Amino acid sequence: MENKRIKLHHSPFTVLVEGNIGSGKTTFLNYFKQYQNVCTLAEPIEMWKNCGGHNLLRYMYEDRERWGFTFQSYVQLTMLKQHTFQTNSSIKLMERSIYSARYCFVEKMIRDDILPPPSASVIDEWFKWATSNTICPVDLIIYLRASPEVVYQRMRERNREEEKSVPLQYLREMHEMHENWLYHKTMFTCPAPVLVVNADLDKSVILEEYRKVTPNIFSTCLSVLS
Repeated sequence: MENKRIKLHHSPFTVLVEGNIGSGKTTFLNYFKQYQNVCTLAEPIEMWKNCGGHNLLRYMYEDRERWGFTFQSYVQLTMLKQHTFQTNSSIKLMERSIYSARYCFVEKMIRDDILPPPSASVIDEWFKWATSNTICPVDLIIYLRASPEVVYQRMRERNREEEKSVPLQYLREMHEMHENWLYHKTMFTCPAPVLVVNADLDKSVILEEYRKVTPNIFSTCLSVLS
C-alpha cells in the first residue's frame, strides 16, 4: 500500500485505541501504518511475556490472585513508557493505555477482591501521580466496541497460548467495564473525547469502517494543533 503523508503541525496528537481482548486494536493500528505522519505503538505484550525471562501475562491468566499485583505493576510501568515515547510524527496512536489499565483491568481486580487494599493503593498512587503530572496527555479515544461473543470467537481463532484459559464470562465482565467507562460514561472520567467504532464487523468489511473514522481523527487533530 502506498504511503500517504498528512500535512499537519509538528506537535504530537495522542490517540488511545481502547477495547476488549480481541476487539481488533492491532488491526486498527496496522491500518494507520500507511500514513507516514502517524506513529503506532502496539500494546507491549512481548515485554509482559518476557520480564527477566518470566511470562507475567501467562502467570496472571493462570493465577490472578497470585500474580495480579505483579502483572499490573509492570503493565503500569510499560504503559508509562508508551505514553512518554518521543516521536516526530504528528499523530501517536497507542494500543490501550495507563487509563484502561487502571479503570478497567485494575478496577476489575479490586471489585473481585483479587487486589488487597494495600496493593490497590500502591497502584493507585502511582497512577494518580503519573496522570496528575501531565506525563500522559490524551487528545482522543477510539473505542472499538465489540460484543463479548464476537471477541471470544476471535480469541479462540488466533489461539494465543496465554489466552487459552480465558473464559467467555471474563470477556463479558471486561466488556461491561469498558462500556461503563467509555460508552455509558458512568464509571470514572474519560481523559479525552470518545469516538465509538462498531468492531463487531467482519474483517472483510471492517477496513471500510476504519476509513470512515479516519477523517474524524485527522480533523480533530488539526483543530487541536492549529
